[in-house]
Amino acid sequence: MSERLVIIPTYNEKENIEQIVRRVFSLTPDFDVLVIEDNSPDGTAGIVRRLQEKLPRLFMIEREGKLGLGTAYITGFKWALEHGYRYIFEMDADFSHNPDDLTRLHEACAGGRSDVVVGSRYVTGVNVVNWPMSRVLMSYFASKYVRLVTGMKVHDATAGFVCYTREVLERIDLDKIRFKGYAFQIEMKFTAWRLGFRLKEIPIIFTDRTMGTSKMSGGIFNEALWGVITMKLRRTRAARKS
Repeated sequence: MSERLVIIPTYNEKENIEQIVRRVFSLTPDFDVLVIEDNSPDGTAGIVRRLQEKLPRLFMIEREGKLGLGTAYITGFKWALEHGYRYIFEMDADFSHNPDDLTRLHEACAGGRSDVVVGSRYVTGVNVVNWPMSRVLMSYFASKYVRLVTGMKVHDATAGFVCYTREVLERIDLDKIRFKGYAFQIEMKFTAWRLGFRLKEIPIIFTDRTMGTSKMSGGIFNEALWGVITMKLRRTRAARKS
């Protein structure tokens, strides 16, 4: 077993899952993979089960339905802590995150100067490929908005390509993380920052999926928009009571 675990949530990812898993397992140092599978009707789980026969460090948790990105990662985080992993990664299944960049995230965390490392689309400008301009602008200014409201000095607060050290996930009360979409990513980073952990961004190139169907929706952005305000107010009230 490796000390590094990559969590990959899946829903209808039959076109991508085998390739992404094999790419992760080709890396040095080695990474284990945990797939959180939400009962995909396209047979994604069957592909993973077949791969497990050949790849003993590939694990899967099958859930009863599409329960949300945030709950998928929370499930994965708890599993990772129970199984003793030291570095825990979030990554999409669709190659929008380059698996080769996992080694860069790990190096930034393992160097001892960072507790949360974010693969950032915006820390050195705008590094997004194949997105329509409307979506780039929405995502970019969403992160600007998060910085303004929260005071957190992160350029890409909605990023889903992240490395957490074990210590961060042990300190965060995972059962109190409320959001499921983009706001989940913001809430995790904001909570870690409020707890005094060191956040670092490293630049990546984000490439939109070429196979499969995007899970993005307007509701996810609405959750991020209003979620940041409610999250900030909730933390402020908690601080006043303490």
